[in-house]
Amino acid sequence: MKLNSKLIIIMISLLVLALLTLFILNQFAQTALVNEIQDSSQEISKAIQMSIEDLTSSAETSRLTDYLAKAREKGINEINIINTEGEIIDSSDPDKIGKKRDLKKLEKGIHAVHRPIGGAVLSQKPYQVVVPVIVGDEQLGFVQINMLLDNIRDIQHANFVRRLFATGMVFTVGIALTIFLARRYTTPIKNLVEDFKRISAGDLSVTIPVKSNDEIGEMAEGFNNMVEKLREREALEKRLYEAEHLSRVGQLASGIAHEIRNPLNYISLAIDHLKTEMLPCCGDKCAELEELTDKIKEEVRRANYMVVNFMNYGRPLKLRRTEVIYRELLAKVLPVLEGRLTEQKIIVELQIPDDLPPLWIDGELFRNCILNFVTNASQAMPDGGTITLGARIRVKRVELTFRDQGGGISPDDISKIFQPYFTTKDVGIGLGLAITERIIKEHDGSIAVESTVGAGTTITVSLPSQPTED
Repeated sequence: MKLNSKLIIIMISLLVLALLTLFILNQFAQTALVNEIQDSSQEISKAIQMSIEDLTSSAETSRLTDYLAKAREKGINEINIINTEGEIIDSSDPDKIGKKRDLKKLEKGIHAVHRPIGGAVLSQKPYQVVVPVIVGDEQLGFVQINMLLDNIRDIQHANFVRRLFATGMVFTVGIALTIFLARRYTTPIKNLVEDFKRISAGDLSVTIPVKSNDEIGEMAEGFNNMVEKLREREALEKRLYEAEHLSRVGQLASGIAHEIRNPLNYISLAIDHLKTEMLPCCGDKCAELEELTDKIKEEVRRANYMVVNFMNYGRPLKLRRTEVIYRELLAKVLPVLEGRLTEQKIIVELQIPDDLPPLWIDGELFRNCILNFVTNASQAMPDGGTITLGARIRVKRVELTFRDQGGGISPDDISKIFQPYFTTKDVGIGLGLAITERIIKEHDGSIAVESTVGAGTTITVSLPSQPTED
């Protein structure tokens, strides 16, 4: 529901509530007023009837004084019986008996009595009822009743107070609802402003929960759509940057390959020639020189491997998939690293099931992946340990695991290890795992890393099984 609709419904509800409350109070007030008027009328009629009986009877006792004690509760203040000569022959006030009234000034019917200015008036204006008493064709006198409509005034005053209270309550409810709505709608807006500030600061992880279908909900939904588009744009910019970066690296790799690989090949051939032709003639220094030439050979191999990494990272991959037996592939890769692993007192343990199906991979590219995994594992265990190479069969997939007992990877670095040029080692340029991840993804595979600092790291590679022929 829209915000405008909610506000209109609330205002209409308050109006209906106010009208209904005032109507109910008015009905109660009218009922009470009518009842009070009826009671006062009945008392007036009774007073007139009693006065007529006193006027037409010859009894000397007056009942007006006793009657007035009860009639005062209904507003009757005084009752006078006046004969045709204007003399008060009976009264509820004994002091007025025998006094004269001017019949010309005696107004018939009911009318208000004007009191002198400065008199102590604590009620409404008093009223006077004058009724002529006629028996047959003869007028016997008049009945004068003075009354104060205090009860009616009290009823009207109570009704006014109730209406005022009801109106105040309705406005109080309206103000409370207004404050509630203000807080309900201003708080999300304030949160939205804070989220906008975070977005402007570069934090694209912000997402606002959509809790309503009004304008606030639409604003939150639009905000989330905007953030999603910004994320897509950021991802696109990263891909474009990586593509441009790959192009530059490819150009650099081509130049490095041309300028460096030829000298490296010459150095490698020269070392082999020295080992073959010159070392036998060195006598006692033969062992020392052989160790020196081996180190030179290893450094040449490492430099050549760095150049190959540059070349592989910068050029598109072309897979030449064939059926490869995993054990046979390991038998070709591990001897290359045997010398270094033996020197570091590292043992390689194979946990490969006999029924593991052949892998549908590019053997040469995947050979580089295994070299990178085992090399990184050995560098993580300078004091020796065990590297476990495992494999298991999953539904339509094969999982290969590489587990070491090294120092592990910190949680902050796990998400960065496959980024180009990221490395925590003193040697290397940080392209090994980046190239490895790229090769695995080109095989429609995935790679996952689990690591505990001080307990080792496990890398799991998931590859699709060999496609079956139709």
